[in-house]
Amino acid sequence: MTAAENVNEPVVGTHDAVAIALTDNAASKIRALISEEGNPALKLRVFVTGGGCSGFQYGFSFDETVNEDDTVISNDGAEMLVDPLSYQYLIGSKVDYTEGLEGSRFMVNNPLATTTCGCGMSFSI
Repeated sequence: MTAAENVNEPVVGTHDAVAIALTDNAASKIRALISEEGNPALKLRVFVTGGGCSGFQYGFSFDETVNEDDTVISNDGAEMLVDPLSYQYLIGSKVDYTEGLEGSRFMVNNPLATTTCGCGMSFSI
């Protein structure tokens, strides 16, 4: 089969993994934190909840459980989980890890956010 014949083949998948990106820096920090915990089953879960100064806020936690409807984004051995409700608010985002005057943290660069608070942890659409 040639590449041209394969164009009309259906693609099976839940979401386009490039719609939300996990930077190399964030992947490196995830791997380091998981190594410190000694539990290779852990993955970074990124989620959106109501609240914060701008209406929504980002949350981060480590989770062993991958739910059936989670989107899994991988980068160099690190995995990030996003639930379907949060996914719609994170399309096009990049999850990064920074160290600076405000401390060390995971952060989301979200092109859908119309306003954000000073710390970057809450946003509105």
